[in-house]
Amino acid sequence: MTDNAKETTATVIPTMRYNDAAAAIEWLCDAFGFEKHLVVPDEDGTIVHAQLVFGNGMVMLGSSRESEFDDLQKPPSVFGGAISQSPYIVVEDADKHYARAIAAGADIVMEIRDEDYGGRGYSCRDPEGHIWNFGSYDPWASA
Repeated sequence: MTDNAKETTATVIPTMRYNDAAAAIEWLCDAFGFEKHLVVPDEDGTIVHAQLVFGNGMVMLGSSRESEFDDLQKPPSVFGGAISQSPYIVVEDADKHYARAIAAGADIVMEIRDEDYGGRGYSCRDPEGHIWNFGSYDPWASA
């Protein structure tokens, strides 16, 4: 293992918990353009594990349940809608993506705008309260 993070090959994949992960998967694909990579349903209709991809990025999610991991991570509804992190996804056309999210009923919490540091983006909540950030600013391209 190297001590220099820039010399390490790594992929960061956000994880989330949903009360109704099956509905969330369909909504995230419709509203944001994610695609199902892997979805593992449980016998009771909940989702044990799911992987959704967007370009070369991925999020993993599942239904909130009783487990060791779920003692550590919960849906925003458990905390009155508060969250402590949110993913940022680079999109080619922020205005087009914004329109798609609005058409799907996303709750826009920060309107689309040009940013001082470059790019254009917006932030919204999904139906269960997770905040998502989308924009054309690509930090890898400006490094």
